[in-house]
Parts: sequence; structure tokens; C-alpha cells
Amino acid sequence: MDGQVEQLALLRDEVRRRRPRPSAGPAAELPIARVAVDLPLAHLDRPFDYLVPATLHEQAQPGCRVKVRFAGRDVDGYLVERADETAHVGALTPLRKVVSSEPVLSTSVLEVARMVADRYAGTLADVLRLAVPPRHARVEAEEPASAQPRLDVPLEVLTPAWTSYRGGEAYLQRLAAGESPRGVWSALAGEDWPASLAAVAAATAASGRGSLLLAPDARDVARLDQALTGLLGSGRHVVLSADLGPAARYRAFLAVSRDAVPIVVGTRAAALAPVADLGLVAIWDDGDDSYAEPRAPYPHAREVLLLRAHHDHAAVLLGGHARSVEAQSLVDTGWAAAIAADRATVRARAPQVHVTGESDRELERDSAGAGARMPRRVFEIVRQALGYGPVLVHNPRFGYQPSLTCGDCRAAARCPDCRGPLSRASSGAAPACRWCGLTPPVWTCPDCQGERLRSPVVGSLRTAEEWGRSFASTPIATSGGDHVLDTVPAWPDGRGIVIATPGAEPVAADGYAAAVILDTWLSLSLPGLRATEESVRRWFAVASLVRPGDQGGRVVAVGEPAVPALQALVRWDPEGFAARELAERTSAHLTPAARLATITAPPQAITDVLAAIRLPRMAEVLGPVPVDEQTARVVVRTTRDRGAGLSKALQDLQAARSSRKLPPVRVQVDPSDLV
Repeated sequence: MDGQVEQLALLRDEVRRRRPRPSAGPAAELPIARVAVDLPLAHLDRPFDYLVPATLHEQAQPGCRVKVRFAGRDVDGYLVERADETAHVGALTPLRKVVSSEPVLSTSVLEVARMVADRYAGTLADVLRLAVPPRHARVEAEEPASAQPRLDVPLEVLTPAWTSYRGGEAYLQRLAAGESPRGVWSALAGEDWPASLAAVAAATAASGRGSLLLAPDARDVARLDQALTGLLGSGRHVVLSADLGPAARYRAFLAVSRDAVPIVVGTRAAALAPVADLGLVAIWDDGDDSYAEPRAPYPHAREVLLLRAHHDHAAVLLGGHARSVEAQSLVDTGWAAAIAADRATVRARAPQVHVTGESDRELERDSAGAGARMPRRVFEIVRQALGYGPVLVHNPRFGYQPSLTCGDCRAAARCPDCRGPLSRASSGAAPACRWCGLTPPVWTCPDCQGERLRSPVVGSLRTAEEWGRSFASTPIATSGGDHVLDTVPAWPDGRGIVIATPGAEPVAADGYAAAVILDTWLSLSLPGLRATEESVRRWFAVASLVRPGDQGGRVVAVGEPAVPALQALVRWDPEGFAARELAERTSAHLTPAARLATITAPPQAITDVLAAIRLPRMAEVLGPVPVDEQTARVVVRTTRDRGAGLSKALQDLQAARSSRKLPPVRVQVDPSDLV
């Protein structure tokens, strides 16, 4: 009975929605509303004209959220423009309602969003979902935050953070003067980069303009937030990230869109924040893969900021301890200037870096006779460093034994049910499948019938267990997975060992006495175009947490000393490594020297795509190659000057498939990696 009542209520509501509503006629002024309708269909990626009823004239302002009737149902959209005339032939449908008169979509963000959609062969609706957070009515009804009075920080207070860099002071002065310089900053080891970024934001604010500062994750955002608060005081900036929660995120977004604060700090979710009079876009560690958006159209935050800088004529700053290949490309083309210290200063600030090779792996033994997985050189450096402070151990894999192989033939150990990889979660745990969770009662190698298992890769938890035996009197902490430390634990004498996975390294107040980088071969052997670049970026980030060499700071990396990536770390030469990597990409016609796109779909769909797509001249198709049992992939590449034509061809392809009601294919332009 209750079900029938509910169905009748739903039917009644549907009838009411479809019933024509009385209209007081069109608005006397600007009666046409152009609406960006939130539709997932590529062939409908354009504004649609609607009639503004006189009753909604005051509420229907550009940038507000509206509901419109489309294809027989109510859909959401943004009112992007009011006009006097329309090119539509016939009667226009009136707006259903104004959801909120709050102008959440500025003209500048709308235009940049269109540029992002065209750059990445996507639709405007997909980009706007990334740009504007969901509405929170209670927050919207709150009393608006009042704008803070302009605060000018004397330039002499800001310049000390940049005196060590060639061009640093000039960059700061040009920002304060209202200019828009573009720079690629190579930060020194141990640099207080949050304070340096806070200084450039303050210099930009002195010129009456806003700033947008991006960091890879919540921990880095928190450090930047603290630095800005210490320099400018509270209320001068907001933090905007997806981790805040719906209410807090929308509150911060409204503070920016209402021009109550001039500075925004955030993760990639803030790349399209509506900062008024944008004067600076800055991004820290732009090579971090967390800047790549996993949702269509898969834009990279760095490229979004560059498009914003081009559109708004804003200054640009790309900073990091290492230098991405894309940043090096900007320097080589002259689009941006390098901001770096001289070699003498670089060497003085960098820790001493040692590389111990596989031939040196003489295993030390602890008092219990158990094997500890470390070369003798590592053991000696760690033992000496523990007399001066904490030691950081960088392990590239989390877990205990994240992968297992046959102890006889070394073939990968696979689940007999789903063929997933087997792993061991702890010393006493049985091998289990990482995909389906099955624990085989007896495992037998299908190749050699062996029953012994071994672990070619040791995770951070197993490393902590081994090191705990070697340094029995030293406290050990782990950081990784769902347990990430922000700072080093407060050990009584300041001595201890932190074993961390990539990106989870806690910060030591006075720097680490030493750092150990384990299993460098594993990072370098990962599949993907950026494996080497990513390894170097992580190693420089680890080494930068160590005290300078003149204060006894030392780094030891376990690997082959002749590897160019490790040689770049030894010489502390991230610029030289990025230049060599860019030269190799250029010779291979890969990004950023060329424009590249991937199309992933079922094999039959790939065949249809290749027959239908109209590629620009000089475009080259590689593949198709199988990705898995259900999908295949082709790679299309062309020269950079024809990149816009490639994106347009991919947009037209998606629109044609959408109009024929064919399922869309996955298109990624300049993917963050290519495996």
C-alpha cells in the first residue's frame, strides 16, 4: 500500500512539472538568456537560448545557476549571457527557474574553461564541473565575508627570501610594480619554499592584484597556508581543495568569487578558482602526478594555470627542487626565465650525496643473527648520523612484501582464481591475492611446479622490521599508506629513523641528519614515459629535507652509480637532467616537444574511429595495441603548431559519435604518462 501511495505521489509531481506554468511575458530588457546546459553529450557542447520571464528578470544574472527544460526534462545550467536578440528560429522556451542568483561563474573563468575544453578535446560542461563546486544553500545564505583592507608588506621584508637566486629580487620587484614576469624557479636544498611563495603572493597583493598558488597535496597546502598566515595575518587568503568537505569548500569558493580575499591556496581543485584581477599563478613541484585530473577531459593543473596566465595576462612561477621537462621547455623556448642560484651556492646548500652500488651489498648482521637489507656503506652512514639527529629512509613501495615470485624459477606468483598478484601483509600472514583477496591453501608455480615463494621487492613495513633489528635501541616510525606523518615524532633525544614511501616523508624541524634512498632500480624500472623523471623528482625532494653538507647532512642512494639519474643527484643538477630528458623527448617526437593524444576503446570501436576521424596534416597514428582483453589503444601525435587541429579533430569525432548515439571513446590529450 505504501508503495502505491509513493508511486501516485511521484506521478502527481511529474504531472505538475510538465504542466505549463503561467508566464508574465518576457523581461522588458535583455529578454534572451544564453545558457551553458550541463549535458554530457559532445554534439550539444554549445550555449542554448532561452526566454527570461519578467518574473525572473532581477534574479537571472550572468553567472547564476538556472534550471531549464531540455529534451523533455529539467536540467541544470549556468546563465552565461543576457542578450537582446537570438538567432533561434521559432518560439523560445522560458527558463524554468533561477536556482540561485549568486553569480558563481565569472566571465573570465568561463572563457578559460572553454579554452581548457578545446585544449583537451573535451566539453565545456565537463570542465565547469571541475571549476564550480556543488551548491550548498545554507552556506550561500550566510552573511558574506567582508573584504579585508589592502595590506602592503614592505618589499625589503620580502626580498630576503629571494636574494640567493639570480633574477629573484628582480622578479619580486616586477610583481610589486604590477608587471607579469614569467619564471621557472629551481629551489635550493632545504629552501623554505612556502615562505618564498608567500613572499611573491604578498608582492602581487601590493600591486592590487590576486594570486593563485597550487601545491600537490593537503600537507603542502597546510604548510603554504601557515606561511601566508604568518606573513599577512588571517583573513587575507583562503584554502580551496576537494578535501575540505562540501560546506567548507563552497564557503571558501564564495569568499573568492565575492572578491573578499585576493589569494587562493589549494590543490588542483583550485586551478580554476575565480580570483578577481588575477596577477600571479604559481605552482610548486609541477611534475607531481597528483596535478593530473583523473576525470574527463583530464587536464593538468600546470597547463590550466598557463592558459589562465595567457588569458588574464598574469605572472607565472613554476617552482620545485627538481625541474619538470615541461618547465625546461618553457625556459628553452624563452617563454619563461630561469630563476636559480649560482653553482657555488647550490653546492654549499646541497647535502653530500653518495651512491653505493649492488656490488657493495655486504649485508650487516644484527645481534640476533637476522639479515638486515642494507649495504655496509649505508649502515655506517646511518650509525654516524644518528648521533646528530633523525634519519630518513625512502622506500619506493608500501606494505610488507607487496609482490611475490616463485622461489625456484622467479616467475611472478599469481592467484589461481583471478590471476592477480600475490602479496604478504605481515610476517605471519599467508600469501593473499591483491585483487580478489583469495588466500590459496597451497600455491604451486604453474611453470616449474615449485612451492617456495620469495619476495623480490620489500615494502616499507618489512624494511622497518629489518632496520629495527639492526638498530635495536633506536625508535623507528613509518609513514605511508593511510598513516602519513606530517612531522617527525618528538623523540626524547631527537634521534630516530623514519621509513617513508614517496610523498609521505615528514618534515624534520632542523632537517634530517641523513637520508637513505633504497631500491633506486625499482623506481627506474617502472613502466611509463616519465619513470626516470619521476624518480629524479622524488629523490631531489627527499634529499632537500636533509641538512646542508656543511652541517653534516648526507644522502646515500642504493643503486648503480653510473646511472645518469643518480649522477644528476650527486652533482645536484636538476636543470641539466631536465635538459637531457627534453632533448630525448624532442628526438623521439614526444611531449612536450610534440602534441600527443591517446584513444582507448574496444577494438571494433577503434576501427570505426580510425575510419571516421579527420586528422590534421602531418599527424601520425601509432597502433592500435591491446590494453587488456576488452580494450585497445591508438596514439596520435603531431607537431605542436598543429596541436589545436588535433584537439579539434578529436572533438569533432566525439560529437559525431554522440549524435549517432554511439558510446564515447576515452580521449586523452597529452596524458600525464604513457605506459
